[in-house]
Parts: sequence; C-alpha cells; structure tokens
Amino acid sequence: MGERLISVVADVGTRPLINLDPALLKYYASKYIWWKTPDEAVSFPQHVIAQVMNIGSYEDVESLTDLVGDDIIRRVLQQAEPGQFDANSWAYWHYRLNLAPMGKVPLLPRRQFL
Repeated sequence: MGERLISVVADVGTRPLINLDPALLKYYASKYIWWKTPDEAVSFPQHVIAQVMNIGSYEDVESLTDLVGDDIIRRVLQQAEPGQFDANSWAYWHYRLNLAPMGKVPLLPRRQFL
C-alpha cells in the first residue's frame, strides 16, 4: 500500500501549500535529523526542510528547493523557530530569497523567557 503524501502548511489549521512524497522527505530526515527516526521526523516536514536549509549539502539544498519551490522555502524561513538556523544560513537564505538588503538581515529568532 502506498504512503500518503505529506502536506506542508502555511500555519496550523490552514490548507496545505504543497504535498511531498514521504519517501523523499524520509531520505532528508535520515540524513539530517539524527535525533529522531525518519518516521518521526516526517511528522514535522517544516523541521526537515529547515534542517536541510541549515546544514544540507549544496546538492540537497538545490534538489529540495527545486522540489518545494521558493515560496515554501520562504515560509519555512519566516516561521523559523529559535535554534533552527545558524547565523550564516540565516543570512544566506535572506539574501538568496531577496528578503533583506545587504547588511540588513533580521536577527535570528530567539527564545523568550518569562
């Protein structure tokens, strides 16, 4: 029996922006998310995509970007959680997606303590 497609959504409770083949997402999860099983990781496709964006090889980043498109990549970046990106990747994606002019990259997301 074939696996269902995995949806990447804009926000919780909204319609899917794109449906991904879980086998491909599991490939990236097995390669870049070592603290969870691939089956666990694909439950959070945005996390898998963010991890590839942050530490993926050039080939994997290009392949994933071709697969999901700039709109999804942009959405994952805009909804990034604290700790998902390092400073270099954060700046790279803001420049690549024309989200910030040179020298004006927004601060990385930070944890809020009460």
